Amino acid sequence: MKLSSPEFGQNTFLPQKFTCQGEKINPALIIEGVPAQAKSLALIMEDPDAVEGNFVHWLLYNISPLISRIEENSVAGMQGLNTLGRLGYASPCPPSGVHRYIFKIYALDKMLDYGEGLSRGKLEQEISAHLLDKAELIGLFKKK
Repeated sequence: MKLSSPEFGQNTFLPQKFTCQGEKINPALIIEGVPAQAKSLALIMEDPDAVEGNFVHWLLYNISPLISRIEENSVAGMQGLNTLGRLGYASPCPPSGVHRYIFKIYALDKMLDYGEGLSRGKLEQEISAHLLDKAELIGLFKKK
């Protein structure tokens, strides 16, 4: 599988539009090479450089394996809880320095039997039990 964005390249800076200093919306993501046997996709966006530990910015699951693009400012599946305890995209807003924002996409062999609001831990349990393939894209951001 491959994950990319028309908005930024691997290990390049996220446009300000997608951060706390912009519109606070998610960037578009392009998904390629999904295995034919995939029943759903899941996405985790995290900041491993956060002061308080690995900060989850966005959880999505039960995304159709037939989609090839998650549009800007959209929700393509069910949303889980971010580190703030909320559903939805928490835009990058590091207190200092350059942080990495890792978008991870997973192809799963089943649709998950949950409504919205899954925790990262529960989603990762499901991913480990049903993973077919995965890919990641890393964007960078530093507040001005």
